[in-house]
Amino acid sequence: MTSRVAAAIAAAHAEGRGAFVGYLPLGYPDTATSIEAAVTLAENGADVIELGPPYSDPVMDGVVIQEATQAALAAGFRLRDMFPAIAEITRRVDVPVVVMTYWNPVMQYGVDRYADDLLAAGGAGLITPDITPESAADWIAASERTGLDRIFLAAPTSTDERLDLVVENSTGFVYTVSTMGITGERAELDAAARTLVARLRDRGVDHACVGIGISTADQVSGVLEYADGAIVGTALVRALRDGGLDELARTARVLADGTRR
Repeated sequence: MTSRVAAAIAAAHAEGRGAFVGYLPLGYPDTATSIEAAVTLAENGADVIELGPPYSDPVMDGVVIQEATQAALAAGFRLRDMFPAIAEITRRVDVPVVVMTYWNPVMQYGVDRYADDLLAAGGAGLITPDITPESAADWIAASERTGLDRIFLAAPTSTDERLDLVVENSTGFVYTVSTMGITGERAELDAAARTLVARLRDRGVDHACVGIGISTADQVSGVLEYADGAIVGTALVRALRDGGLDELARTARVLADGTRR
């Protein structure tokens, strides 16, 4: 099956630029606004939308995203609310929507049921930060059955053998971790990201998108000198928190401009 995420990245490349992947937590500051926020991202330059259902133990998330997801949980957002929200977003925009999820909620919901409900809602795939390919046989089977993308992570500390597994089993793109640590903004991106993408290229990766620590148009532009896409989260969540949908739209446009430099 054709990967909608890979097709979106290829379409950006056809325009002579890299892809802009924008992350937002579902349910923040409330469900209705989070739907409008995702639509706003799509309308202001995002090539792929990455949505994070709130989770009680977000070990990979920085402070800004942790606070937003905790607020969403406190407001009553639950996993059952995710699929109708995605369905409303995908009804309104053509940008592919992927879910960044820790594995425990998928396992508790049921892997096949989760895949079927995500597909029915119009979702394009999953980013799974805390499960590795060798532990994901059920998800790999479900994604092959449904055509959903499975996006695994590669880190600067990954061995060559692990990178081979990640490249072989990922579809859409490989989520390339720019530096060790939690998500957030950094004044300078770790040079390890460039080396890691080169290692993935050596192993035949189709698309490598870099995330963690990217917060400005200059950083987006810099990453796209060697990667296929740039993933931005904290800067967008902060914009939504501090200035609502208008500030989110402005920030998204600025970041999207970085893909064209």
